[in-house]
Amino acid sequence: MGNLDLGFVDSSSPQREFKPLDPKEFRQHAHKMVNFIADYYKQIETFPVLSQVQPDYLRNRLPGAAPYLPESLDTILTDVTDHIIPGMTHWLSLNFFAFFPATISTAAFLEEMLCTSFNDVWFNWLASPAATELEIIVMDWLASMLKLPKSFMFFGTSGGVIQNTSSEAILVTLVAARDHVLRAKGTDDAIQKLVVYCSDQIHSTESTH
Repeated sequence: MGNLDLGFVDSSSPQREFKPLDPKEFRQHAHKMVNFIADYYKQIETFPVLSQVQPDYLRNRLPGAAPYLPESLDTILTDVTDHIIPGMTHWLSLNFFAFFPATISTAAFLEEMLCTSFNDVWFNWLASPAATELEIIVMDWLASMLKLPKSFMFFGTSGGVIQNTSSEAILVTLVAARDHVLRAKGTDDAIQKLVVYCSDQIHSTESTH
């Protein structure tokens, strides 16, 4: 792995036009990446679930500065194999029993590739009508599957959103519960009296709030 030396530029190194997204190159590299990922999952149970490295192990293996010139995908994947995978906790291993199961599947990988390719940002309807309306429809599907009343649906009088993490979901739930109680009590000092009760078996994310 090369590093960035600001005082030296190798003029003999081949230079080529910078194309951040060349379809031909993408197709070639994507095939390599898919094969790499598939091979990783095929042999994941051969790795120790918990990494055997010591703190700061990676600093001794990587250069002190960023590469000046691009490196081949083969070189990068070799670095991942030699330096990154040994320092990972393998959540998808069948021998992993901590926290909660990872939510990775073939469908999830393909969906992620498709969404990334569009580079769509749907912070409002105008930015992406299709993404905004699809989210609304799917959330109503989910509410219907859970047999929630129409007051939980966009089709009804409300609607929902998908939170990115359990921490966000717990925080939103607590804020909603707080606001519900404050509206019912209608007093300015009520917030000072609110208490959250939970057991000693709570998820670790809840103990951080």
